Amino acid sequence: MVLRRLDPLLTRASRHRGLAVLGAALAAAAVMGVSEAAFWGAEKALAQSRARHLARDDGLRLRSLLTAAETAQRGFLLTGREDYLAPVQLAERELPGLLQRLHGQYESSDWAALAADASRRANEKLSELQLVIKLYREGNTPGWQALVESDIGREKMQAVRDAVGQLERHELRQIAQEREAVNRSLTYGRLGVHVLTVLSLAGLAVFLWRNEALHRARREHAEELAQERDRLDGEVARRTAELTELARHLQTVREDERAHLARELHDELGALLTAAKLDVARIRRQAKAVPDIDERLRHMSALLDQGIALKRRIIEDLRPSALSNLGLIPALEILATEFAQRSGLQLKLELADVPTDDADRLALYRLVQEALTNILRHAKATQVRVSLGDADGWLQLQIRDDGQGFNPEAVGTGHHGLLGMRYRIESLGGTLQLLSAPGRGTLVLAQLPRRQAPAEAAEPPAPLV
Repeated sequence: MVLRRLDPLLTRASRHRGLAVLGAALAAAAVMGVSEAAFWGAEKALAQSRARHLARDDGLRLRSLLTAAETAQRGFLLTGREDYLAPVQLAERELPGLLQRLHGQYESSDWAALAADASRRANEKLSELQLVIKLYREGNTPGWQALVESDIGREKMQAVRDAVGQLERHELRQIAQEREAVNRSLTYGRLGVHVLTVLSLAGLAVFLWRNEALHRARREHAEELAQERDRLDGEVARRTAELTELARHLQTVREDERAHLARELHDELGALLTAAKLDVARIRRQAKAVPDIDERLRHMSALLDQGIALKRRIIEDLRPSALSNLGLIPALEILATEFAQRSGLQLKLELADVPTDDADRLALYRLVQEALTNILRHAKATQVRVSLGDADGWLQLQIRDDGQGFNPEAVGTGHHGLLGMRYRIESLGGTLQLLSAPGRGTLVLAQLPRRQAPAEAAEPPAPLV
């Protein structure tokens, strides 16, 4: 249920993250667009303003060159010195390029005619200055004096000044407009950035608010998950305790049934076999005169002896009498001796006399029995060591072999022997560890709490590594 409620939350979180990323991208794109538009608008206005300044400077330069050339001509005429003609020579060099720039500046505008008229008047003025200087050098005094005294030069110069003045006023107006365009572009850009910043802050505030709501919902779901986990942990612990108790009960019932069956076999079947053997012995004494009957009775007596031995072996497997009558250590010694005779393996016993109760003795005996059976079937070992002792207040049993070993993590399902023993040992409050590796043998380690101090809650020792 919690997971089903968590799915829409995760979906909303993913959608909110996507919307936040999209909003941030759009805001960044808008800010960049406004900034770029303001920049290029201002750049265009500044470029036009620079062109206007150049055109104005060219007009002022034209007027300045012609004025300086006219002044130089007057000085030359008064003094006859050639050095006065330097401004005239400068005007002759610069005037063509300057007039060409003016023509290009105003070629496609409404002021092209005025610029062309200013260029024509400037050329005429320069030609008039050059003609006066030429007549002066040729000694034609009446000629140059007539030209100087006439109003032609003054009119041409005044026309140039008027045209340049109009162009200058036009350029100043255009420069003022371009400046206003720059200011307008910067103002729009600033306002746009401010508006986008406010919108971005508002969007960020909304996102933070929604994000906080999402985190609050996440915390609530996390608390619900924690509660659900605690509930499931409690349920698992309860079920584990129930299964452990059930396993202990089943083991107890199984052992009780084995003990009951062993008693029945010992009492009933044993009595029947013993009575049959006594009858056969009595009949043999009476039928010694008949060899064929005596031979059959001897065979029947041998079969009865085998049945009695089979009965004794089945009873010992069901419930070892040595465990109940002699104790754990003699029962383990008998089990080890019979196993060594049957398997041919070398068994070394290191058994200390430690106090145990009936359940502990039976569990440890069955563990050794199961471990020896597995060693015989799978280990391919030559030596086995069984040790029983006391370690830090815990009863400790070790069964170690030098066989081929295996990887405990790779053991598949279907191996119930040691698994059943593990539950049996754990149901008694102990631990069971299986330590092995390929080529390094196997160690089965069981630890049970000492039973002489049941009121003390002992902690199990740290697992072996």
